[in-house]
Parts: sequence; structure tokens; C-alpha cells
Amino acid sequence: MIREMIVVEGKDDTTAVHRAVGADTIETGGSAIGEDVLRRIELAYERRGVIVLTDPDAPGERIRKIVTERVPGCKHAFLTKSEARSRKGIGVEHASDEAIRRALEAVRSPEGDSGELGEIDWSDLLDAGLIVQASAASRRERMGELLGIGYANGKQFYKRCLMFRITRVEFLAALEQLEREGL
Repeated sequence: MIREMIVVEGKDDTTAVHRAVGADTIETGGSAIGEDVLRRIELAYERRGVIVLTDPDAPGERIRKIVTERVPGCKHAFLTKSEARSRKGIGVEHASDEAIRRALEAVRSPEGDSGELGEIDWSDLLDAGLIVQASAASRRERMGELLGIGYANGKQFYKRCLMFRITRVEFLAALEQLEREGL
């Protein structure tokens, strides 16, 4: 049983999480999160901790942002678009049990300790071809998978690197893997 409450978008996501792991969920009811739901998330964070697991799409990112702004210490689990895609659409409810378990095992916390290994700088993203260049979006998508922070536009990707305290060592190792894959 997972100790933290898992924030998901809807009932089908709750069903998928229950199928994959033993956990309690809080459903946001979509990207128009009400004040009552945000209060429940705050209470859950204070008493048990919270993991945000939303769809890898724009509404899911909007929910993640709203929850993070209201409850900054939340942990985050990410599914890739390919893990969350089926013939019926894209979302947590379409992910396999194994993909959900893997995402929850690789949970990221903004409270991690980066130690003396250094933070990522905006110029690192530029040098790595993660912003400005034609292939930047596909490179960021794969780097997000490798780093376990999900896909985001350039500015959000940089914020996530800082928020989750991605170290220079982690970043360079993921970049090396990206280069080996020919992206």
C-alpha cells in the first residue's frame, strides 16, 4: 500500500491506479479544480503526503501546475505519452498496470537534496539542443522520460529541472543516453 494519496483526474484514473497498486486517490474532476478539492489535497499532504499522477497532456499539465502552486511540496509521478496511449485516447486510465507501478516507483520530489553536484542552467538546455532548435521538442520529450520528469515546453522543462533538483551529473548522463539513441 502506498502511504501517500495520489491525485488523479477522474474515476477511470482511480480505477487504473487501484488495479495497479494499493493506494487511495483524490480525483480533481478535470482541469477545473474546485476549492474543496484543493483543500482536500492540502489536508492529504499534511497528513499522508501527496503524489500527483496526471495525464501526459495539456489539461494534465494544467492540473499539475495548479496543485503544485497550491501545495508546493507534492511529489510527482510521470507517465510518458507512449505509456498512456491506447486506441481510445491518452491518459492514466489507458496505461498498463506495469507503467503505473513504474511511474510511482520513480516518483520525484521537489525536496530532494542536490548536494554539491550543481544545478542545471538555461544555457545547458540550449547547448543540449533542448530549446530553440527544430528537434528541441522531441529531444525534451525523451530527456523528460530519461530524467523521470515528463514532457514540458522549454521554460517548464527548465523549471522542472530546478524544482526536482536535477543534478548536472543526472542531466549529462541522460544527455549522453539521448546522443547514443541518435536523437
